[in-house]
Amino acid sequence: MSNNSASKTHADPGLGRSKPPDIGLILLTATAPVVWGTTYIVTTHALPHGHAMFSALMRTLPAGLIALVVSRQLPKGDWWWKSFVLGGLNMAVFFPLLFITAQRLPGGVAATLGSVQPIVVAFLAIVILQDALSIWRLFWAVAGVVGIAMVVLGPAASVDPIGVLTGMTSAASMGLGVVLTKKWGRPRSVSAVGFAGWQLTAAGLLLVVPALWVDGVPVIDGLAVVGYLWLGLAGALVSYTLWFSGIRRLSVTPTALLGLLSPLTAAALGALIANEAFNMIQLTGFAIALVAMAAGQLSPRRTGQIRKATK
Repeated sequence: MSNNSASKTHADPGLGRSKPPDIGLILLTATAPVVWGTTYIVTTHALPHGHAMFSALMRTLPAGLIALVVSRQLPKGDWWWKSFVLGGLNMAVFFPLLFITAQRLPGGVAATLGSVQPIVVAFLAIVILQDALSIWRLFWAVAGVVGIAMVVLGPAASVDPIGVLTGMTSAASMGLGVVLTKKWGRPRSVSAVGFAGWQLTAAGLLLVVPALWVDGVPVIDGLAVVGYLWLGLAGALVSYTLWFSGIRRLSVTPTALLGLLSPLTAAALGALIANEAFNMIQLTGFAIALVAMAAGQLSPRRTGQIRKATK
């Protein structure tokens, strides 16, 4: 793909003109972080404990190979190395760090650290995509972090330095992957399934040696098989196909804000399974996070229009 075509691909579809958000596409893209929000419950209730690398491998390589068979499309030219870069950032680095963070920190602290990803994306988009800083979206990204913290942080939350480091690194890794996915776009002749398959397969290949060396192959029972199937098919193949399709057509920072649905879904499932009712602070935080996610999809341009009209 030429540089010119790549620049056209990552251009903000709303840049320079007022355009209403595509609600249908936003809702479809939002399905991905909702599905990702089931990861914690599935991991803790179905998968062998303490095998983060192996779980990441099972979530990526089988799904990637299925996608390649279905799409019958392989990378060409520089898309070989780009697939490994994107697959590494979005999955091969992100997944293990996410599991380590969850093991070393209370779930609430880990979720709060993960929710800073839209802020990371907002600033990376300035550097890599030359996007203008949107104070509106930055405000709602910060509000989203506050809302998530109100939902998931408890008074007994502890902080482990290594867990904080891995949590922030995982958010930065996928944040950079999201921005580079937007910058490089997707070859026009390649389907969304094929594009997801390239990255999932690349991530799986990067994880094979570390997973087998560090974790080995755990004892897998029937429940674990169901868990791996869910994380691989729904949590990887389907969700990443929808996610990358959304990134291609939506502005990158508001798309990242949809990621707030992941910790919200995890919190809701945890409360449902444990029969724990949200208190007023948690309900308020839940509402703040939802409002932040929705408001961040908007790009108000009335100020510029008013200035123009008064000249």
